[in-house]
Amino acid sequence: MNDLSRRTLIGGSMLLGLAAAATSADAQTSAHDEVVELWPGPPPSSTGATITRKIADQSKDPAHLDRWVTGIARPVLVVYRPARPNGTAALVMPGGGYGFLSYDNEGVSQAAWLNARGVTAFILLYRLPSEGWNDRADVPLQDAQRAMRVIRSGAARFGIRADKIAVLGFSAGGHLAGSLATRHAERTYAPVDATDTLSARPDVAGLIYPVITLDQPFTHVGSRDMLLGPNSSVAEQRARSVERKVDATTPPTFLVHAADDGLVPVANSIAMFDALMAAKRPTALHVFEDGGHGFGVRLPRAQSASAWPGLFATFATRQGVAL
Repeated sequence: MNDLSRRTLIGGSMLLGLAAAATSADAQTSAHDEVVELWPGPPPSSTGATITRKIADQSKDPAHLDRWVTGIARPVLVVYRPARPNGTAALVMPGGGYGFLSYDNEGVSQAAWLNARGVTAFILLYRLPSEGWNDRADVPLQDAQRAMRVIRSGAARFGIRADKIAVLGFSAGGHLAGSLATRHAERTYAPVDATDTLSARPDVAGLIYPVITLDQPFTHVGSRDMLLGPNSSVAEQRARSVERKVDATTPPTFLVHAADDGLVPVANSIAMFDALMAAKRPTALHVFEDGGHGFGVRLPRAQSASAWPGLFATFATRQGVAL
């Protein structure tokens, strides 16, 4: 199945299919994984609804898992430490149209190449808006803001520098990473402890085939409706369109898209690039001829978009965050 047909499963039928694949609550992690809770108690916007972890492996190759995760009642960070850390960290946000998390393709695989460069990776399992939360549109950003603060507060024990933390997001995870980059100072939840006195601003952002706008004709409707609900107003859509939130505090931002992306139009990345340029923020945009959508780091070298990790590393390093 190609990336386009897989991603267009987002919605009610996809969630019903995932329900048949239920496993234990920690099935997406291994016994040796280091897992960090985000919240000391129930996360904000909780309704007390029962939410059960579910896993569905889309892969037909046992050597390469491709698990989709839903049912995230307790958001966590899964920590991947490199053999030779360089002091830099990356908060990784898998995509999935705000309806699931593409844990392996846009999480574990990303941690592997980051670790190879000495970067400590933190995969964020963030809450999904439609799973029974109040203030559904704020729930993913609440987790993203808290995750950056938790990483920063634990810098010493993680062996990283608090001023060398990137965010890397894919597809709808790119929308979340972009939202963190542009709305890091916005109060989306009541502070719960001293960690919430710290900045949630990333030091550099990488947005890979991202969903950016929610109010333009080139938006990804599935992501928009999963985040806001099917009957959102134009005002709600504009309030959460990333390109409308760029300002002088937005961190340096790297953008990647494939021209043949049939799911999230390349116009999303172009709109973000234009907004960053207008705000005079450091930015780079790479639009490749081929690659489609959801390519992660698994493209063969013959496809041009496979070059993006090295380009992102160069960009981040130039901005003072060595990858």
